[in-house]
Amino acid sequence: MELMEGLLTRRSVRKFDTSKKISKETFKEIIKAAQYAPSAHNTQPWEFLVIEDPQDLKQFRHIQRSALFAENATAVILVCGNTDKSFSREKEGWSYVDIDCSAATENLLLAAHALGLGACWCGASPMTGPIAGLKEYFKLPENIKPFSIVVLGYPAETPKQPEGRFKEETIHWGKW
Repeated sequence: MELMEGLLTRRSVRKFDTSKKISKETFKEIIKAAQYAPSAHNTQPWEFLVIEDPQDLKQFRHIQRSALFAENATAVILVCGNTDKSFSREKEGWSYVDIDCSAATENLLLAAHALGLGACWCGASPMTGPIAGLKEYFKLPENIKPFSIVVLGYPAETPKQPEGRFKEETIHWGKW
């Protein structure tokens, strides 16, 4: 798949063929793509938790309502940020951890699409409830912040491609 085709055709998939499993090599390839995302000062503060156990997948409905369909998926990759590694200024109260994990999540989604998988990005950060629920249920260390819940599997549907996404009026040249 050409890069531009992948960018323009990737869609959120919420229905999966659970008879098809994802190999460890495929997970590694997807996560490798995520790890090639840019990060502030090249800190690469991301960590990835691959969740395949059906009992764990069912828990997402209680932790993050928008991920309730995870129980009917093959897997979830929880993209997390290591706050000890992230470029930040504690005195000023900011960190690039969410921005860096956002770039990694997008790379992960595009790699999954390129490999024939369907995926849906469900939020965790900045919502305090899902962050706390994920940290507690998966026993994440204090310095690990769950950022995104990526629900994965082989698609059982092909979402409709929306029309009219390109809006030239949102482009400004030189000055606003």
